[in-house]
Amino acid sequence: MRQLAPLFGVSKSAAERIIDHLGPMLALQPRKWFAKDIVLIVDGTLVPTRDHSVAEQSKNYRDSTAHHVVIDADTRLVVVVGRSLPGNRHDARGWAESGAKAAVGNTTTIADGGYQGTGLVMSHRKAKGQAKPPNWKEQHNRSHKQVRARVEHVFARMRTWKDLRDCRLKGVGVHHAMLGIAGMRNLALAG
Repeated sequence: MRQLAPLFGVSKSAAERIIDHLGPMLALQPRKWFAKDIVLIVDGTLVPTRDHSVAEQSKNYRDSTAHHVVIDADTRLVVVVGRSLPGNRHDARGWAESGAKAAVGNTTTIADGGYQGTGLVMSHRKAKGQAKPPNWKEQHNRSHKQVRARVEHVFARMRTWKDLRDCRLKGVGVHHAMLGIAGMRNLALAG
């Protein structure tokens, strides 16, 4: 804020008020519908947060919030960001609680093994007592991993923003930061 304020000839406090007011308006807006042939990819990520009222200690031993992000597999644009949840939520439970499942509807969605029992497309698992899965399952798993890696690349790009490495915003501010960063990432990608 101290760097932005002189650029626009306002005080630091005024710059902060303006950003607080405009931030939610500039954030990513959820889609109302998806084309029939579209394929989406979902994964969850943890954002370390200092606000203990919205965060819980997670697997990284820090107070974090969990966010479920859905991207378009072809364009790699972020299409849905679920509401922030405490960081100790499992992916399968958080998928429904965050609202991402409702936003996606019946669209074909690819996920990792953490989303078992949700009806999403996941890689094949080895059957009990089976030494090795058949070749066609291994080939499918390989292509599944290559496509699913796209969402990890999106997270890597989004984490270049300091807000997602150590978020100091309170309450729903964490969610607004995630939406804003997703929107700016989409703008940068779309050119």
